[in-house]
Amino acid sequence: MISKKICLIGSFAVGKTSLVRRFVTDGFDEKYQTTIGVKIDKKEVALADQTLQFVIWDLEGPDEFAELRTTYLRGASGYFLVIDATRPKTLEIALSLNQKVRETLNSVPFLLLINKTDLEAERRISREELQPCIEAGWSVMETSAKTGRNVEHAFEVLAQMLVDHAEARSL
Repeated sequence: MISKKICLIGSFAVGKTSLVRRFVTDGFDEKYQTTIGVKIDKKEVALADQTLQFVIWDLEGPDEFAELRTTYLRGASGYFLVIDATRPKTLEIALSLNQKVRETLNSVPFLLLINKTDLEAERRISREELQPCIEAGWSVMETSAKTGRNVEHAFEVLAQMLVDHAEARSL
């Protein structure tokens, strides 16, 4: 089995920890829990022809007091860039974070996850605002850690992207 380090990156309170919990244990907790530093979990992802072991690094969200610790990114094979559909500022922060991540990791696969889509009435990020990301070739997926919408699928898509990326590099 191949082991892959995956990071979840995004502003504070976008639901990174909840996405990991939903994926790893199929659970959800309404209480907000701040991640300090990094929290690491593991779970296997089965694809049609192989299984990957994801070592999932849930990184604390930067705020006005803390910046993204790029040392946590070392060795990552891919990542999720997570935003909160109800907070437009998280998209702006994600764009800035992605620039720092690209400088550290170069061109590893990633997905932009628009989380908290279960809060449709409170949604403040329009699909049009995401268009520049899509036009730049980013893979974008809407998720809800609360309902489980697309969470498992997002990890499967990233796993396939990692396999495809490794195959392309070996050519």
